[in-house]
Amino acid sequence: MNDSDSTVKLSQRLRRHVIDMAQTGGGSHVGSALSIADIIAVLYGDFLRFDISNPDWEERDRFLLSKGHAGSCVYAALAEIGFFSLNTLKTHYQDGSILSGHVSHKDVPGVEFSTGSLGHALSVSVGMAMSAKLKEEDHRVVCLLSDGECDEGSNWEAIMFAAHHKLSNLTAIVDYNKLQSLASTEETLGLEPFADKWRSFGWEVFEVDGHSHEELAAGFAASTASMPKCVIAHTTKGKGVSFMENQVLWHYRSPQGQEYLDAISELDLES
Repeated sequence: MNDSDSTVKLSQRLRRHVIDMAQTGGGSHVGSALSIADIIAVLYGDFLRFDISNPDWEERDRFLLSKGHAGSCVYAALAEIGFFSLNTLKTHYQDGSILSGHVSHKDVPGVEFSTGSLGHALSVSVGMAMSAKLKEEDHRVVCLLSDGECDEGSNWEAIMFAAHHKLSNLTAIVDYNKLQSLASTEETLGLEPFADKWRSFGWEVFEVDGHSHEELAAGFAASTASMPKCVIAHTTKGKGVSFMENQVLWHYRSPQGQEYLDAISELDLES
C-alpha cells in the first residue's frame, strides 16, 4: 500500500469488520479492537515484511498482539491482505471456527503466537529478537501491548532484558487508550510518568497520535542504534463510533440491534 490514504481506507475496513464480527458471533472487546485499527492498518499496510503465499517465510517480520482480546482487528487485517478469505471472518467466535475470541495461531496463517493471558507476548517477543540477533538475522520483531497490561511485572522484566542485550530489532507499541477492563488506567494503577519509565529502562521512546497514520509510520520507521524502541500510541478506546468512544462498557459488550445499525451507519459515513 505504502501511502497514508491507503492505510486510512484499510483502517476503516478493519473497523467495519470488527463491528460485524462482534455482532455476528456475539464477541466482545470491541472498544479495544477499534482503538488499534489505525496501528494495525499502518503495520500491515506500510511496515511489516511478510509473504501471504508463504506465511512461514524465514525473513518475515514477527508481529505479536499481546493484547490478544483485540484479536478481531488482526484477523480482519490478515483477511484483508489475503492470508485467508474474508468470508472466514463471518465465523469469528463461533463453534468450530479457527478464529477464536482471543487471537490464536492454531490453523491461522499469519499469526505468530496465541495470546489472551496478558503479560506474555512481550517476553516471547524478546526471545524472538534475541534469537534473531544471535543468528545474525535481520527480521524485526514487533509487539503491541495494552496500557493496562503494563501493570504486569513480567513486562518490566522483559523490558530490562531487552535493553541489557541491546535488542535494536525489537519494537514495543503501547495502545495507550487509558481505559482498562473496569476503569481508567489512572484509577486502576497509575502508569505515569509512563514514557520516562521506558527511557529509564534503556529504551528509546517515541510518543505519537495513535490515530495519525503519518505519525505512526514515522514512529515505526525510526531507527535506533543499539537499543529497543517503544512507540507509545495515544489512542481513544472505541475510536470511530461516537457512542463507544472512551466508554468502559464496550470492553465487554457486543453491538446488537439498533446499536449495531448505528455503529455501521457512522462507519459507513467515514468510508
